[in-house]
Amino acid sequence: MSKLDRDLLARSIEDLLAFSQGKEITHPDAKRGAIDNDGTPPLTDPPTKHKLGAGAIKDGKVKGKKRNFVETIELQIALKGYDPSKDKRFAGTFKLPTVPKAGLKYCLLGTEKDCERAKAEGIDTMTEADLAKMKKDKKLVKKLAGKYDGFFSSPTLIKKIPRLLGPGLNRAGKFPTVIGASETFQSKIDELGATIKFQMKKVLCLNVAIANVGNSAEEIEVNVILSANFLASLLKKNWQNIGTLYLKSTMGPRFQIYF
Repeated sequence: MSKLDRDLLARSIEDLLAFSQGKEITHPDAKRGAIDNDGTPPLTDPPTKHKLGAGAIKDGKVKGKKRNFVETIELQIALKGYDPSKDKRFAGTFKLPTVPKAGLKYCLLGTEKDCERAKAEGIDTMTEADLAKMKKDKKLVKKLAGKYDGFFSSPTLIKKIPRLLGPGLNRAGKFPTVIGASETFQSKIDELGATIKFQMKKVLCLNVAIANVGNSAEEIEVNVILSANFLASLLKKNWQNIGTLYLKSTMGPRFQIYF
C-alpha cells in the first residue's frame, strides 16, 4: 500500500509541469522561496553543472523556462536505517506502464541478415567485422557506448562481444540485449525503456528516471506511485526505510513528495 500523499503528489506534478512550460510557480523549497535571489543556488545545494533551473526568486515565486528538449523526471530517494557495509544490498527491476524517456537510441550488433532487418526499422547497426575493426580500443568502445542509450545483439554474436570489444559496454551498463527473430526492434525498445532498476550500492541515495515532461500528469502520477511502492517492497522494513522522496525534472527544482 502506498504511503504517498496523493494531494501533495498531484500538486507537485502540476507545478513541475508548469515550470517546464515556462510558467511561474511558488518555489517548492520554503526556505529558498522566502528569500529573493538572482537564481544562483546556495552553497548547500548539491554541486551541478546548471542552476537547478531555479531562475530568479521574487516574493517566493520562480519562473520556469521551456527547453528545446524533453526533460526527464527523476525520482530521487534518500534511504534510512541501512548500513551499506553490513546490510544485504538489494536490486530489482520493474516495468512501468508509460515509457519514462522519449526517443531512446539503440544500435544492433548483429549478423548481416539481422542488420538488414534493423535498418528497415531505422535502427543503426554494426556487424562483427565492424566490431573487429575497433580492436578493443578503450576510447573507441567508450565513444560507442556514449553514442547510444543501449544495444541489441543477434543471438549468434552475443558471446563474441566481450572478445571483440572487451568489458567497455558492460562497465557502461550497456551490455547488449539479445533480440529474437520474431521480435520487432521498436517493441523491444519500448519494453526496455519502460523498465527501471533500483540497486543499492555504497550510498543511501538513489535516483531513477520515471517519466518525462511530455507525459500527462496522470501518467506521471501512476509511474511515481508504482515506482515508490516497488522500491518499498525491496527494502527490509518497507516504507520505514524511506527517508525522503523528491521529484525533479532535468532543469527544474526539486519537489519533496514524501517526508
